[in-house]
Amino acid sequence: MTTHDDDSGIRALWAGMARGWAAGDAVLFAAGFAEDCDFTTVRGEKPPGRAGIEAGHDRLFRTSYAATLLDARIRAIRYLRPDVATVEAESTILGADEAVLATTHALAVVERTDGGDGPVWRIIAFHNMVPAAAR
Repeated sequence: MTTHDDDSGIRALWAGMARGWAAGDAVLFAAGFAEDCDFTTVRGEKPPGRAGIEAGHDRLFRTSYAATLLDARIRAIRYLRPDVATVEAESTILGADEAVLATTHALAVVERTDGGDGPVWRIIAFHNMVPAAAR
């Protein structure tokens, strides 16, 4: 059985990513990902786990996406089991002038585990993509 706390725990992962992005802090950005997360970038790259996610975003935060914001929105959560869910999310990267620099869609798999101090949700798989242009 899932609860409101489960939805809140999952939504907190995306809020943490947005806080990390705003701070230009790749460690904070990647904190919600599992150590061995299967992550695919919009370019089809596969950085190795959380360390690879941190390294890639550290580069972004120091170069093309320095001083930008991430507006991350969860569109749907589907529980496959009480401790596993898929998450559909949409993100917009905003420049300092609030101009839209990029929009992405992601499908993620999250898992609830015992974090020692209680249940913790982590992203175990994340596939990021640029949406196709409307026809």
